[in-house]
Amino acid sequence: MRADARKNRDHLLAVAGTALAEQGVDVSLRDIARRADVGLATLLRHFPTREALLDALLRTSFDELTAKACALETSSPPEVALVSWLRDCVAWTTEYRGVTVLMAAAIEDTESALHASCVTLRAAGARLLTRAQTAGLARKDVDGADLFALVAMLAWTGDQPSLAPSADHLFEVVVSAILTTTRGSEAG
Repeated sequence: MRADARKNRDHLLAVAGTALAEQGVDVSLRDIARRADVGLATLLRHFPTREALLDALLRTSFDELTAKACALETSSPPEVALVSWLRDCVAWTTEYRGVTVLMAAAIEDTESALHASCVTLRAAGARLLTRAQTAGLARKDVDGADLFALVAMLAWTGDQPSLAPSADHLFEVVVSAILTTTRGSEAG
């Protein structure tokens, strides 16, 4: 990719990231193009669909959360690793209103541009959960799909103005329901 094209693409992603943080995943592509001071055709030339734009924007974060899970797997005790990753995952999903709906849909839709990243992210969390379960530190009746759903639930809670003040408390309630030991709350 030419340097000017790369610069334009990076600018579009930066503007889209800001718009997504402010308005959620349903932000208008036309609004993103206007904010970036380009025509809609220019935006669509770089990102032919909303999902292509979201994939380019979100993939880096998905990859970072997946890498963090891998690092925690070898560097932290099982329950600390699980809670730390869960906290980071929830924090990230609350940055972009509505992103958990996209993630849940992408898990089921193998044609989605976000499918592979979401499946990989869910698997990384599931490995941390399994590690804590194997150590006898987490409930055995919870699986990776449940953990992914809990991330979505906690992100939704943080996104609701009337519930947001309780988000940290509810996070701790969910963690204490997953872990069979109280040590997990020390990971926060």
